[in-house]
Amino acid sequence: MALRLPVSIAQDYSSGSQRIRVMTEYWVNHSVFCPNCGSNLSRFENNTPVADFYCGSCREEYELKSKYGAVGKKVMDGAYDTMIERLISDNNPNFFFLTYNKPGFEVRNFLSIPKYFFIPDIIERRNALSATARRAGWVGCNIVMSGIPELGKIFYVQNGIAKSRNEVMDKWSRTEFVKNTHDIDAKGWMLDVLVCVEKIKKEEFSLDNVYAFEAYLKSRHPLNNNVRAKIRQQLQFLRDRNVVEFVGRGKYRMKI
Repeated sequence: MALRLPVSIAQDYSSGSQRIRVMTEYWVNHSVFCPNCGSNLSRFENNTPVADFYCGSCREEYELKSKYGAVGKKVMDGAYDTMIERLISDNNPNFFFLTYNKPGFEVRNFLSIPKYFFIPDIIERRNALSATARRAGWVGCNIVMSGIPELGKIFYVQNGIAKSRNEVMDKWSRTEFVKNTHDIDAKGWMLDVLVCVEKIKKEEFSLDNVYAFEAYLKSRHPLNNNVRAKIRQQLQFLRDRNVVEFVGRGKYRMKI
């Protein structure tokens, strides 16, 4: 896998944003495989409203977001209402995120996040554009990356180092339990508790370690008045899906 964007193919474009779009789309089209089935990807025609790439074998679709520097805590996206509508519909693509350095245009990070990790709670509404703006009143959104568990961030390239095809596809397959959770509220709780478990940064952790996030989880789910019971329920759910293992006396261990 080449880790440098092809600068030469964009030399006829005057706009910096156009050059980056051409380079990054070319790189993905020639370097990236479908993480779901391993097949080559094809590019949609320009200005397709939903996605940028698709897999001809398994029919998964992918939208590409690129930026200079780090991915960061938030990634800007398009119209807020459109994004929310997509999340609750069947026509929602997976995401690719690509970051690059200058002046060499090296690919520093490239990752995919399965579409089933995207729920309305991780979409942040931006302020409407002012009355003097060309698109006055338009409301955009941010994808809050910190709301997505690390388990859902499948890297092809991380800090300039490429991963193997088998590693990428194996990590994608481990997220299947999220795909099979269809209720939005249940999925929100599961992902939030999983984020908290990951923040503990221990292979083995206690129930009290997770209880320490009670205030945070209450802020995420203000209508729930029994957060600790919900934490225990979600840990049991994660245990039943072989994500965590119960080792006794209020102790758990991450398995994936």
